[in-house]
Amino acid sequence: MRCWLVLLLLLGALPASAEIWRFGLIGDTPYSERERAELPKMLAAMSDSSVDFIVHVGDFKGGISPCDNALFIDRFTLFDGSRVPFIYLPGDNEWTDCRRVASGSYDPVERLGKLRELFWREPYSLGQQRLALERQPGGYREHSRFRVGPVLFVTFNLPGDNNHYGPEATPRPEFTARNPQVLAWLADSFALARRNKLAGVALMFQANPGFANFSRGFPHRGYRDFLHELRREVENFAGPVVVVHGDTHISRIDHPLRGADGRPLANFTRVETFGYPFMGWTRGIIDTSHPQLFHFETHPWPPRKD
Repeated sequence: MRCWLVLLLLLGALPASAEIWRFGLIGDTPYSERERAELPKMLAAMSDSSVDFIVHVGDFKGGISPCDNALFIDRFTLFDGSRVPFIYLPGDNEWTDCRRVASGSYDPVERLGKLRELFWREPYSLGQQRLALERQPGGYREHSRFRVGPVLFVTFNLPGDNNHYGPEATPRPEFTARNPQVLAWLADSFALARRNKLAGVALMFQANPGFANFSRGFPHRGYRDFLHELRREVENFAGPVVVVHGDTHISRIDHPLRGADGRPLANFTRVETFGYPFMGWTRGIIDTSHPQLFHFETHPWPPRKD
């Protein structure tokens, strides 16, 4: 009887079987004809590596290339052909910067409307396999979220170039309308994660919001409110929080968000994707047996030969 009791106690002490999910992260690509030719190959390799879904955090074209419908449709067709679910977020190159003469002198708000019509018209991801998405009610359908195991993934329209704030002290009307929606979606998503006792949160957007300047007390005006709210939410969330962005084209994984006391927040990780002229992707892994829940691996493209 004692032997059976000891065995039962030991079995009860063993951790439950670990659960693992994998996802691929890209951004700031394709910028050139070479990258446009290589991207389908890279997406196929990512699918072959058994990722459960792929996220593109924005900038699917160069900053001075045309913002015409033909290019938008080309990128939609490319992303929708992914063998695994594909989530795309808006970058500045495909809407806020479209006012540039070289890009066609478009109205940025009109171009954003076209992106919404193409990429976010349904409550699903792109791809040959679809992932159900919860979209923010109202007109900001690019704001979405979905749950993968114990993690809530949340997407935002937070583009580079100071979040379309504008060069003047008074922000542009588009920013004034969108910013409260971004902040509400952020707060509501953390409340959902806490309510459901989720282990982690992953936030995804295009812009590098300037963590270093924020920590020094000189935040960019377009990201100031978001970073204050983000810091508050991270400080009040028990689990790990990951932010994935592109914009500055530096593949890195670090911990740049600091609390009000100036100390790095231990439960916060920033992942920036590869960006032109360096092509590659990052694999994110959710592992319930891993002490930090998340870990990440970078994969330059084409793959290096040993």
